[in-house]
Amino acid sequence: MSDDADERYRDGYLIVRDGVRLHYRDYPGEGGRPPLLCLHGLTRNARDFEDLAERYSPRFRVLALDFRGRGGSDCDPVPKRYNPLTYAGDVVQLLDALDIPQAVFVGTSLGGLVTMTMAAMAPQRIAASILNDVGPELSTVGLARIRTYVGKGATFADWDSAAEAIAENNGRVPTRYTHADWVRTARRCCRERDGEIVFDYDMAIALPFETSGAAPKIDMWPLFRVLASKPLLVVRGEVSDLLSSAAAEKMHQAAPNAHFVTVAGAGHAPMLDEPEAVAAIDDFLGSL
Repeated sequence: MSDDADERYRDGYLIVRDGVRLHYRDYPGEGGRPPLLCLHGLTRNARDFEDLAERYSPRFRVLALDFRGRGGSDCDPVPKRYNPLTYAGDVVQLLDALDIPQAVFVGTSLGGLVTMTMAAMAPQRIAASILNDVGPELSTVGLARIRTYVGKGATFADWDSAAEAIAENNGRVPTRYTHADWVRTARRCCRERDGEIVFDYDMAIALPFETSGAAPKIDMWPLFRVLASKPLLVVRGEVSDLLSSAAAEKMHQAAPNAHFVTVAGAGHAPMLDEPEAVAAIDDFLGSL
């Protein structure tokens, strides 16, 4: 455990079937209920869930996984394995290694696609799920924006420069963010290396985009319906360019018993520390 963690969590490591070593954060919690398993977005890492984890631990055990190629996890020497099917397999191995039969999945963007993939691979491992600004139908507008920056290998002289670049990548949404907020975002998704600031992921994660495209090639609606047969909360950013309001309405029609919340002013994707998101997650977890 790192000194600055103040013993809030334990750093865990797991070597999976193909020899890649994965890192995860393990926040303590009650053992009598399924833990929260937090899965981050494409270019992000477990640090995105710091606030959420500290809010719900120790009432819940909270696990935040770094997908391969991100954060403290190894890069994959075979870039074509950077895909939701591989990540879902890693999740199964993590749950098996920790002797966890079921978890409440919290999936942001790519993490939500992995959650839906888990619904096909091992639905019995999902006790409930929270999809953060993602669904079975993704907007080409948001995918095109993401492709403009993912895997470009930018370096920055300081945290202020990194913050400005990330703000631009996100269209400066949410507009309420100050420069300090963007610096905090940069410190979550970047790291220092040889006196420079770099993004904290393997640039090769972009290669599957270039060869097969960013959008899933299978129909994700049946997988979403499996999730909807269990407790489900869908969080959407009001001005998200990845999960459109029309797609969210289709999801609502397909899952009338699911819970839906829109985070005012948020784009792709809410950080889940916004008042609307906190209230919705509190209610959802309280109902389980």
